[in-house]
Amino acid sequence: MHPSMNLRAHVVKTLLSVQQGQSLSTILHQQLNQVAPKDRALFHELVLGTLRQWFGLKALTLPLLTKPLDNPSVETCLYVGLYQILCTRIAPHAAISETVDATKQVGFPALSGVVNAILRRATRETSEFQEILNQAHGLPSWLYKRLKKDWPAEVDTLCQRLKQSSGITLRVNQRKIARDAYLSKLQHANIQAVACQYSDAGILLKQAVQITELIGFFEGWFSVQDQHAQLCASLVPNLDGKTVIDACAAPGGKTAHLLEKFKPELLIALDQDEKRLERVKENLKRLDLNSEQVHIVTADASTWQAEQRVDCIVLDAPCSAIGVIKRHPDIRLLRQSTDIAETVALQKQILQQMWQQLKIGGTLLYITCSILKAENEQQMVDFFAQHPNAKEEKIEAEWGIAQQYGRQLLPLDEQGDGFYYCKIQKIA
Repeated sequence: MHPSMNLRAHVVKTLLSVQQGQSLSTILHQQLNQVAPKDRALFHELVLGTLRQWFGLKALTLPLLTKPLDNPSVETCLYVGLYQILCTRIAPHAAISETVDATKQVGFPALSGVVNAILRRATRETSEFQEILNQAHGLPSWLYKRLKKDWPAEVDTLCQRLKQSSGITLRVNQRKIARDAYLSKLQHANIQAVACQYSDAGILLKQAVQITELIGFFEGWFSVQDQHAQLCASLVPNLDGKTVIDACAAPGGKTAHLLEKFKPELLIALDQDEKRLERVKENLKRLDLNSEQVHIVTADASTWQAEQRVDCIVLDAPCSAIGVIKRHPDIRLLRQSTDIAETVALQKQILQQMWQQLKIGGTLLYITCSILKAENEQQMVDFFAQHPNAKEEKIEAEWGIAQQYGRQLLPLDEQGDGFYYCKIQKIA
């Protein structure tokens, strides 16, 4: 950390990088390393918490300013200060003095008085301010409009839920240990955890833990994977002895799950991001799934061609990732309304390219971690209209909401993020 910068100033700098389009997952590790170990948990909480409440804090501060600040650094200082006062147990006087100092440290001493005045007002009107924050939908307006159109009945609950953090779910590697056996090991270690409702390999942790310190991590007994993402392996046909493509495979959760459950003759894990494919290799190694049946290929799924047609394709398509905002709150700032049409076009291209590589009688499982119908139900409506040789295999399940095609899971509880699945069979 820069010697002249306090923790709040460091938080502000990180949030400014996100506003300039940097994804948190790419910068967080490096930023955390610049913070004293004792301050890392607080740093993490202030960055993620401020992002979760970002658009609510924006809606709250606009009427408090006599004229717009037009200054991202000072606005960010304000949001970080208000977040501390309204959403944490940090003593208000500490929150104010540290944030006012941060405003000076990021280069705007002349505006530190504005920050001071608004934060002081927040300490006098805390419950009124909290009420405004709670009422705010907390999303960029373009996204709120889309969700309201797609999910009119659920939109209010959705907006509130998306402000919360995600639970951590494990997927037990059942080649190594049964779920119930691992669950009792956790309980034996006084770690609160419960079996997931829909995934037969899933365990939901009920308390914060250091993942690498959990029993069996280095032995490959489990991975971290959202419960709704774990449903993939229950939707594919039996893959024993079959050839499979996992398109857009990194960081490898689904690849690993398929190998834990089946013994395919060949599994091709495809991704265009070589660095993220390293993670696939590391995960497979830790889980002892590194077999000669797995080919890891760096290539673009919209143009790559297999040597021969395959039995099954799992296409976890690139998407807006609106379904995982709880886990990645920076998506609220990073995603723009214009991204959606581009993403939909890319999905179409990859679907088209992959579909040609499927055997007749084979299955393509289309997946996104989005909750926007344009990327999900509507994408499938278009696909079936253009492909008379495609037939939907209805997913009969207790989870999610049946769509015209496929099923949609919404991130409405701690059990899982927003995911969409549609199962397609090639009939000619």
